[in-house]
Amino acid sequence: MTRTIAALLGTTIAATAIATSAIADGHSGELNLYSSRHYDTDERLYSDFTELTGIVINRIEGNADELIARMEAEGENSPADVFLSVDTVRLARAAELGLLQSIDSDVLEGSIPAYLQDPDNQWFAFSQRARILFYDREDVANPPQTYQDLASPEYAGMVCIRSSSNVYTQNITAALIAHLGEDAIGDWAEAVVGNFARAPQGGDTDQLRGIASGECDIAMSNTYYYARIVRRGGDDQIDPEAFDRIGWIFPNKNANGAHMNIKGGGVAVNAPNRDTIDLGDIADNVGAAQEVLLEAGWE
Repeated sequence: MTRTIAALLGTTIAATAIATSAIADGHSGELNLYSSRHYDTDERLYSDFTELTGIVINRIEGNADELIARMEAEGENSPADVFLSVDTVRLARAAELGLLQSIDSDVLEGSIPAYLQDPDNQWFAFSQRARILFYDREDVANPPQTYQDLASPEYAGMVCIRSSSNVYTQNITAALIAHLGEDAIGDWAEAVVGNFARAPQGGDTDQLRGIASGECDIAMSNTYYYARIVRRGGDDQIDPEAFDRIGWIFPNKNANGAHMNIKGGGVAVNAPNRDTIDLGDIADNVGAAQEVLLEAGWE
């Protein structure tokens, strides 16, 4: 994989430089993206890329699992050139299913740290976001300092969290398995289930709403959900005074640090537009993670 595809997938600065080079060489064409990203800001990325290169971006958007299933069903006839996902699990799954190909790009390898790359260069991470703990400042005098603390009897009936089928839940559990072992995290998951304030439900914003409403006192969420509420000046389902009670902890500061989720992508194994294109431990534990959660009674 060389210049043009790197322009799409790499950092903004690198993309601009490479795309400009592609124009100078007179390349044009199209790329088909299968994307589970759902952000309006991506529109600017694609339009700027097309303006710089003349290459048209065609997108098919959907749930990552649905897109993976679609690529499998389409086989060699798949129109997908690039697969984009918002989590390591789906990137690793696509690679394990043989849906991605190893790529060689000095731009990507030079811009992205090695620990954010697939060992076989079948996918690269492009951004990270921290998954941290939130709590009610008024009701929780001693907030949990680690993910492991969520299992403490001190927090019985206080924890709101997403379902075991949610990729964020699977990712953090897989990370803990990688660090502490499957048996230990099996016990941890059972204890966390015992501390549930309610059955797992909703998205990350719903966990924050649960704290604000008093339904729970502790929750887990990616940081940007909280930041998005702040940026928008509030949330129509959260009273501003209640929102001000929400505090946060970046867990495991004295050990492995806060868990970082990633967004990334890779080139599809049957990418049809090759003429245009040619201008870790946690992933290994994903399967064990959901099994551990389900055995613990995590819905």
